[in-house]
Amino acid sequence: MLIKAPRGTKDVIPEESYKWQYIEEMIRKICKSYGYKEIRTPVFEYTELFERGVGDTTDVVQKEMYTFEDKGGRSITLRPEGTAPAARSYLENSLYAAPMPVKMYYINSCYRYENPQAGRLREFHQFGIEVFGSEKPSVDGEVISLAMTLLNKLGVQGLELNINSIGCPKCRSEYHKRLKDYLVGHLDKLCPTCNERYKKNPLRVLDCKLDKCKAVAGSAPILLDSLCDECKAHFESLKSYLDCMNIPYGIDPYIVRGLDYYTRTVFEIVSKNIGAQSTVCGGGRYDGLIEQLGGKPAPGIGFGLGLERLLLILEEQGIDIPKPDPITLFIVSVGEKAEMKAQSLVYTLRQQYISAEKDHMGRSVKAQMKYADKLGVKYTMVLGDDEIEKGTAVLKDMRTGEKQEIALDNLVEILKDA
Repeated sequence: MLIKAPRGTKDVIPEESYKWQYIEEMIRKICKSYGYKEIRTPVFEYTELFERGVGDTTDVVQKEMYTFEDKGGRSITLRPEGTAPAARSYLENSLYAAPMPVKMYYINSCYRYENPQAGRLREFHQFGIEVFGSEKPSVDGEVISLAMTLLNKLGVQGLELNINSIGCPKCRSEYHKRLKDYLVGHLDKLCPTCNERYKKNPLRVLDCKLDKCKAVAGSAPILLDSLCDECKAHFESLKSYLDCMNIPYGIDPYIVRGLDYYTRTVFEIVSKNIGAQSTVCGGGRYDGLIEQLGGKPAPGIGFGLGLERLLLILEEQGIDIPKPDPITLFIVSVGEKAEMKAQSLVYTLRQQYISAEKDHMGRSVKAQMKYADKLGVKYTMVLGDDEIEKGTAVLKDMRTGEKQEIALDNLVEILKDA
């Protein structure tokens, strides 16, 4: 084969796309009930957006972005995540002038150059929520509850919500000193990347996935012990909001999330599937992001949820996604005149949103019946010269075998509720 899909990408073929559509429809339904509206941003942005928004010390910016020069010599990057583009759009389109809070969601394709593995591709798809304008912890609780609602409605088992607070710049300034004092005695045990993080953003050391770095991080000072009074109150209030919604949670002081824009609340939802833990959703508050991008200070919070990973978890847990309804009617035609009539009838049915099919391959009557059976249609109808002349045909229910003679003029009426 001469041409294949690029490494780290995957086709969604017609036999599988119904699963994606089901999840996307569930997302839209839940977001509507929560009062969130969809935002669609470009698949590429100026590179500076992600350098300023995501942070130049992150793995995303340092190692994973697809960046190139366009024909005008401008540095362009394929979207690696959804929050920075949403924040850019919030500023550029003056959404700050709308009633607060501004509540948005997106279903995006994103691009990161990393080692492809199960549930993690170079082109992946993300469902995300962004809320701008409110610093109240009630919004944090709402955002978390939306993610939990989606996962519960899909039937995901073994869900665990873990929360943490990484404080505000004031808290973190004090904590960074304590953390660096601790890490300086363990630099020889950290990976080269974490040695660089130690200099630029020591908090990121806690997010390293290498075992030797995790071992060092496990004994590091805990940021929760360094929170200022305002951040402590915010975190306690978040817990109260989760309690009032009966959403169970654990506190994980080592959640920091991988992007520089997070402040205060950070959270992860994991699923214990097939004996292992898998993070299916993560997010948090980013109250400084809008100002970092050149706007007036505006609080924000959101999350990202990978659809490929979600589909993998559903599959591993044996959760079936309902298949779409089969085609309502297949018209088997005998002869050229009947073939034209069949074309006319399926067109009429489709105008009324009734799914209908006919042969396009010049099959024999027997082969058309076999094809209709493979499609799993609800009804079949054989159409020939006699049926056209009489204006009637026999409609067969393929599920029960029951047959009834009907007037062709009444076909739409008969099938509209089938």
